[in-house]
Amino acid sequence: MDYDLAIENTPETIPGGTGVLLIHPSTGETDRIDTDFLKTDTDRILVISTRTTAREVQQKLEYYDVDETKADILDTLSVERGYSRRSSEHVYYVSAPDDLEGIVETTRQFLETHGGKRRISFDSVTELAYYADDERALETVEELLGLLSEYDAVGLFHLSEEVHDEADVEAFKSIFDGTIYLDADGTVESDF
Repeated sequence: MDYDLAIENTPETIPGGTGVLLIHPSTGETDRIDTDFLKTDTDRILVISTRTTAREVQQKLEYYDVDETKADILDTLSVERGYSRRSSEHVYYVSAPDDLEGIVETTRQFLETHGGKRRISFDSVTELAYYADDERALETVEELLGLLSEYDAVGLFHLSEEVHDEADVEAFKSIFDGTIYLDADGTVESDF
């Protein structure tokens, strides 16, 4: 199954099972690319957020006209920060941003429960590495990429380049099928 990829300077489509790494500056405006990825040619989406709360993700989806009825959100921050959590059937929580098993298991359950074209956004790998360390983050991302392949889904994973050393950036790039580069001025390039 192929998925449309409505992002400038990228291939028109990508096959199911594809993981895409979005490399951006820490000040980069990633929301536009993320939401273009999520709202195109899809039946269900899962936003895994290690950077913002579920409420902030919902506001982003609404602002960029992503169909929220198709969206599930995994909020990894609210429990640790002591924020009140309004449970709903489409918002999930794990105990902490470094609850790697919880993140992988929630993703697996999402993919098992929903059919059709499924997209995952992981925002962000950089924050995951901050909480868990680079090596554990890399292992977790590899597990998630394995799930994409197993369930014929696609995913977009955010990485803030200047926060990691060059070897770590290369290690992350090596496990992805394609890379999108977002410059500070908004220019987009890709390597697939």
